[in-house]
Amino acid sequence: MSEIRRVVNSAVQSFVLDQLSLLTVLDQLSLLNRKAKRLEANVTRDNDNIVLTLADQEQVTDEYKGIKIWWASKLTTPNKQSITFYPREDEKRHFRLTFHKTYRDIIIDNYLKHVLDEGKSITIKERQRKLFINNKSENWYGYRRSMWSHVVFKHPATFDTLAMDPVKKQEIIDDLMTFSKAKDYYAKVGKAWKRGYLLYGPPGTGKSTMIAAMANLLKYDIYDLELTAVKDNLELRKLLLDTSGKSIVVIEDIDCSLDLTGQREKKKKDEENDPIKDEITKKMEEKKLSEVTLSGLLNFIDGLWSSCGSERIIVFTTNYKDKLDPALIRRGRMDKHIELSYCGFEAFKAFAKKYLNIDSHDLFVDVRKLLEETKMTPADVAENLMPKSDGEDKESCLMRLVKALEEAKEEEKRKAEEEEKRKVEEEEKKEKENGKVIKEVLENGENVVAE
Repeated sequence: MSEIRRVVNSAVQSFVLDQLSLLTVLDQLSLLNRKAKRLEANVTRDNDNIVLTLADQEQVTDEYKGIKIWWASKLTTPNKQSITFYPREDEKRHFRLTFHKTYRDIIIDNYLKHVLDEGKSITIKERQRKLFINNKSENWYGYRRSMWSHVVFKHPATFDTLAMDPVKKQEIIDDLMTFSKAKDYYAKVGKAWKRGYLLYGPPGTGKSTMIAAMANLLKYDIYDLELTAVKDNLELRKLLLDTSGKSIVVIEDIDCSLDLTGQREKKKKDEENDPIKDEITKKMEEKKLSEVTLSGLLNFIDGLWSSCGSERIIVFTTNYKDKLDPALIRRGRMDKHIELSYCGFEAFKAFAKKYLNIDSHDLFVDVRKLLEETKMTPADVAENLMPKSDGEDKESCLMRLVKALEEAKEEEKRKAEEEEKRKVEEEEKKEKENGKVIKEVLENGENVVAE
């Protein structure tokens, strides 16, 4: 470890650990801090809790495999005084480890790694997770500029509150947990430690809520990638490299983000295109802000650059799966396809428990029958079940849902009748036009050849 400066004494070994390389020591020593006489309290931006650390010159004792180790804290204040537009250099905290020289190899090879691993584990569990959004490239450079802006991620959605079929929910949870623990397996089979999920279904079926639940389950950050703000494939690659591990990279409504869905089909139909339309399309393409291509996006998902980083999940969402290029969603890129459809009875029961705190009611029979006969999104079901005033009782909420389902059923019936009527009218119009043509041919004395 290049950051460790060895100090040799007569009977003991001492090491000075720089905070820049061992920030997580503070977390790993959280239990040891309780033994100290003097502590300092700090609140960090990435942690809601108060962090207690050793005061300057304070010392505590630890024990590892029967070896006694002394930790001492020391603050170093920079002596250099200068006028600058940038913030002054902060104080640096160091830790001095003292132990018997007999155990030098154990401390270097095992104990320090143990401290780092434990500290990182605690840091990940207690840190505030973040929701990132990509900045436009003109904001990438300069003092304190970055490719991503972020806010604290505090979405309340979890798989416990997610209303969906319990079997399907457990399948997704098992898949996510297996991935998060599969570092050695991915290395063994020679694959980058990443996984792709395609969430598809009508609007209002909970795709964004599913992403939030995934992040809360795994304790991952979320990178919300807005493709229309990315100029070209090179910028897309740079954004990928600037993401961290233990994260979910999300591209929502991939079918609407850019014109990526039909690029291959367009090439096949070039000869059939109208020259005037082609010229208009060409001018529009020249003016478009983003030049991200399907090829660039495919390389982003599983090309060589996608292996830079680890423990990363990529999620696409779409309302129309059939519009997407098959190359974009094949297995190996989008490994697991999850359909989030209209609300079923099992999902309704989860909503009833969550919003009304009931497991059964006489109206459940009516709701079940109506859900089998009509389509309603989970968002609409939840909105109807949610009490609208403090005095509204559970039965009133259920009755409102039943009424909404009945109205939806009638609306579907009306639309089906209108569609059938439209088809009949089109057939009659077509037959009338064909009859008119035949009549004109006969009147002109021409023979009609039926094919």
